[in-house]
Amino acid sequence: MGRREFLALGAGLLTVVPSSRRLAQQGQDSLPGTGQSGRLWDPDRAGRPLPPTTARDNDAYLQTIEKRLRCTCGCGLDVYTCRTTDFTCTTSPAMHKRVEALQDAGMNADQIIAAFVKENGESILMAPPKHGFNLAGYFVPSALILGAGILLTLALRRWTRTPAAASTGPTVASVGGSPEELARLQHELDQIDA
Repeated sequence: MGRREFLALGAGLLTVVPSSRRLAQQGQDSLPGTGQSGRLWDPDRAGRPLPPTTARDNDAYLQTIEKRLRCTCGCGLDVYTCRTTDFTCTTSPAMHKRVEALQDAGMNADQIIAAFVKENGESILMAPPKHGFNLAGYFVPSALILGAGILLTLALRRWTRTPAAASTGPTVASVGGSPEELARLQHELDQIDA
């Protein structure tokens, strides 16, 4: 942002602040239908009206069922979270009504989940069932992490031990040369140690 844009922004803020103070001094309040903010010039832009929330919409039993089901709108959330956070979604309220209808028909939680799985497949579940091949999804990642940790520990031990063994120093036999040179070198090394 350049200096001119910064100064233009500051001048714009100076003109906005006094006008908002004037509205506050004139006694404008924020009651519905009063003032500029209370008017809705284009009702079509407001969207669809939401049905009123009932106590049953927040029933803990229904919440536990809906938290096990994935919303099919593509958001990746469970039905309860999508229904209570994304107010533009029409799929999760319909799924909620379906859960209520199945409960009214006398089904328990497992039967309701089974009915959704029958209609939509296992992809409707937030977590795969813990039986059959799906057990691999629960155990393989932790086994891989454990195996990688063991391999890393062994590799680090090996890397730290190898330099320690080599740090004892070179021996006379490891240095190349004639037997006379090696004998002279050994004699010099013995004098250094003494």
